[in-house]
Amino acid sequence: MGLWLYRAIFAILLIGATFSLKPFDLSSELALIVGLFLAIAIILFEVRARHHSSRVLIGATLGSLAGILAASLVSIVIGNISVFSPRTESFLQLLTLIALVFIGMSVGATKGDLLNLSFGRLKRKQNSKLVKILDTSVIIDGRVADILDTGFLEGQLLLPQFVIHELQMVADSSDSMKRNRGRRGLDILDNIQKSPNVTVKIVDQDYPEIAEVDMKLIELAKETGAKIITNDFNLNKVARLHGVDVLNINELAIVLKPVVLPGESMSVFILKEGKEYNQGIAYLDDGTMVVVDNARGVIGKTVDIIVTSVLQTTAGKMIFSKFQASGGGQPRAEYEREQVTRH
Repeated sequence: MGLWLYRAIFAILLIGATFSLKPFDLSSELALIVGLFLAIAIILFEVRARHHSSRVLIGATLGSLAGILAASLVSIVIGNISVFSPRTESFLQLLTLIALVFIGMSVGATKGDLLNLSFGRLKRKQNSKLVKILDTSVIIDGRVADILDTGFLEGQLLLPQFVIHELQMVADSSDSMKRNRGRRGLDILDNIQKSPNVTVKIVDQDYPEIAEVDMKLIELAKETGAKIITNDFNLNKVARLHGVDVLNINELAIVLKPVVLPGESMSVFILKEGKEYNQGIAYLDDGTMVVVDNARGVIGKTVDIIVTSVLQTTAGKMIFSKFQASGGGQPRAEYEREQVTRH
């Protein structure tokens, strides 16, 4: 509302100045129309310019300055040629100025994305507290809040308005599952804002010409030099193709999985029967499946096992082990009778 108030004040001042001064000896009615037309044109240009990235605006500005410089040189040449009448000479100079400024601005805006702003990024990267941008999926996932509470991530978090809007759309969905996910994301976002380890800054920067939220995140990361925190595989790949740094929560979870070596012992809860004879199946806290030989008789119990081998597959890690009764070399059957008697 405040921005439109400023625009209205600007329009009134411009129309009033045009009406009072009456440039080019215009009549009062025509001066009023010209002032209104100029106010609308300038406001439309300002609205359009706000939607472009900073690199496009810098490119357009540099192109305009180059056009003005070129037009000045051409105007000097035209002024030294005496074959033109004064009116024709003025017209050619004005035409040259308008044409070259327009061409410079258009070319500069088109090539603005090629500007190398790496010096700004380098300066930001030297800062000890790097800026990060939160993705919608990682907010709904919720693990990033736990990571922030541990203090492993610090600094400033950028939260774009278009991400908040997407969360609100999901929370207002007619699908109950999506609605619950959206509300969970809003609750987690509230917890993140209360975290003492980071500062959350809501940014209004938007890119109406870009439809996908993922591409908006990438464009914002390019402008700010920030890293994107996500757990979206596709966003992770596309962002890296655009030269944007990504912090993937899923990759962090894989790296932090406990290292298990053959010969180590551990305690697991035998959840169900395995596919092979006399096998039991258990799971670690991170979801890793543990296949336990000779454990069919202790399903529903927590027992000690010895790891025999570890298999890494495309779907994840599998641990193969054998059941070890407590008390050193105590026979398994005796261990089972002891557990039954104890319970």
